[in-house]
Amino acid sequence: MPQSTGKRLLQYALTAKKTFIAALLLLTIGVAAELAGPFIAKTMIDNHMLAIEKPYFETTSADEAAEYQGHYYKRSDRFAADEAKGQEVRLLQVGKSFYFVDQAVAATEGERTFTDGSVHIRKGDQETVYPAEKLATNELFAFYKPELPGIYQLVGLYALFLVVSIFAEFGKTYWLQSSANQVIRKLRTDVYAHIQRLPVYFFDNLPAGKVVSRVTNDTEAIKDLFIAVLANFSSGIINVLGVYVALFLLDVRLGLVSLFIIPVIVLWIVLYRRIATKYNTILRSRISEINAIINESIQGMSIIRIFRRQKQSKAEFEHLNDDYLKYQNKMLNLNALTSHNLVGVLRNLSFAMVLWYFGFGSLGGSTFVSLGVLYAFVDVLGRIFHPINGMVNQLANLDTSMVSAGRLFKLMDEPGEPVTDGSMPRYKGNVVFKDVSFAYKKDFVLKNISFEARPGETVALVGHTGSGKSSIINLLFRFYDPQKGSITIDGQEVTSLPKQWLRSHMGIVLQDPYLFTGTIASNVSLGDERISRERVERALREVGADKLLAHLPQGFDEPVVEKGSTLSAGQRQLISFARALSFDPAILILDEATSNIDTETESIIQEALEVLKKGRTTFIIAHRLSTIRSADQILVLHRGEIVERGSHDELMALGGRYYRMYQLQLGAGASPEAAAPQPSSGAGSVLQPAVRPQ
Repeated sequence: MPQSTGKRLLQYALTAKKTFIAALLLLTIGVAAELAGPFIAKTMIDNHMLAIEKPYFETTSADEAAEYQGHYYKRSDRFAADEAKGQEVRLLQVGKSFYFVDQAVAATEGERTFTDGSVHIRKGDQETVYPAEKLATNELFAFYKPELPGIYQLVGLYALFLVVSIFAEFGKTYWLQSSANQVIRKLRTDVYAHIQRLPVYFFDNLPAGKVVSRVTNDTEAIKDLFIAVLANFSSGIINVLGVYVALFLLDVRLGLVSLFIIPVIVLWIVLYRRIATKYNTILRSRISEINAIINESIQGMSIIRIFRRQKQSKAEFEHLNDDYLKYQNKMLNLNALTSHNLVGVLRNLSFAMVLWYFGFGSLGGSTFVSLGVLYAFVDVLGRIFHPINGMVNQLANLDTSMVSAGRLFKLMDEPGEPVTDGSMPRYKGNVVFKDVSFAYKKDFVLKNISFEARPGETVALVGHTGSGKSSIINLLFRFYDPQKGSITIDGQEVTSLPKQWLRSHMGIVLQDPYLFTGTIASNVSLGDERISRERVERALREVGADKLLAHLPQGFDEPVVEKGSTLSAGQRQLISFARALSFDPAILILDEATSNIDTETESIIQEALEVLKKGRTTFIIAHRLSTIRSADQILVLHRGEIVERGSHDELMALGGRYYRMYQLQLGAGASPEAAAPQPSSGAGSVLQPAVRPQ
């Protein structure tokens, strides 16, 4: 049973776990450094700025003391354990002014007023009065002056944390993106490697554009998961945890009040993904279909132009594009209606609750918490919404990435062909089909096929389109396996051999040869180190390619663009023929290899074939019967069955299906001797058993 998408993504993330861990460690350090700011501000407010209302005692030492009217006063918490304390005094703030009270103050909580040289403190029905003197600015500064060293230290500490935060942010971003790139490189490599292992028939029903979309677009979407989504969610979660730790350290009651934010966010993520996944699945599918139709249009551009299908092609593309736009707008509406609005509502609601419950008490004097704690709490609580906003805004990318990953892993879950290392000795090429029946889907396209191709023989397969010629070759290459019967090479069942070993001694030339971007020489060797430059040039000369390619400026090093579009059909065919020969196959397949070639080029290939066929078994699929007259054995197929077999002369003498096909092709050009049927007695080959005795 396939693993969940999340688990598989985690496994890929673990391939770069060192850099991921380093990035998350720096992220944690950066969050801690940022959250230190409110605590420093709290300390500055409570221990220095508002702490001048703490009790002061007269002292004889000027160290950490404030001078007022010729006397020195030191804050109570600044005295050493054995240091003597004089008379207690207090500083009280009323409105914007500070007043000096030359005595102890029993309680400072309550409503304060200054009238007739006295500070009045009223709390409920009780009122206390203290004679006081208003402090001038310079006198007030004298009491703040001992606090300055501590404030400077806190400012320096804040600057230090700021520098740490900057470096941590840089390191986190660099390592996170670096690790994400490593993961995506491995993922894309694994996908491409798996595509190479997929059976050929898999691509019969999946357009190339859709495969390309999964390797490129979907992996890029997953890259966003590891960079943008992971960065925002990791930093967001660590920030939120850090914020809640800070909130509970400041005040447990404040922290408990703020906990309502978490279930709201979790509930929203679940509901959002339920809707967004449906939209994103359609969007990724439409992107694949758009890529497929673009690829198809480019490949068939000449046909579109010739048959004036531009309007129809454009209409098909616009239909897909409009459908993509419709669902993209639905996603935009979903994001626009929720992400920013949700965070804004949560922020305003939480601030309103905190200020309503705690704020008025602090400002009115009946303090549940200190003003410094309240300031720090509001500051810290405000910081929770930036990461929450970042996480909520990344929900769209998160869902897109998960949908893309699901599509990618679905492709990777397709069963592939096993890759077997090593090789086998070059076989002789004795091929035997025995009672082979095969169907691509339900209906059999080959029925009880039996024949033997001995080493060095040339076997030609002829018949009308759909008769089963190419299916025999597909079975020989093991692109497919038959449902009935057996195929052996040198007496060994092909199904018992690894496909790579089997194909390593086979060569093929297709009707429409495929050339890769590179040079003529690289298209012959295909980058195989075992094939030397000398061997490449010899193969090209043996097929006569040197005659047709001699006019090219760089000869065999002439650049080849995509699919060899700058070369003629004959030149491309000769290059693919030389490619097959350079690998020195034991079995050579020519799949209508001369059907697109002019008569002169065909004669060059025919001359080369007579030499090159020696020592290898050759299968030829041909519609032009004139090219197979010298074949050792000709198999005539009709509706998946071998209806005639023998040499050219034997089949002409039989006067059956092959004779009629040959007569139709030659027309009036056929000589009376060649066209006239001969008596079949003694021909023998048409009555030969399906498999020759060995």
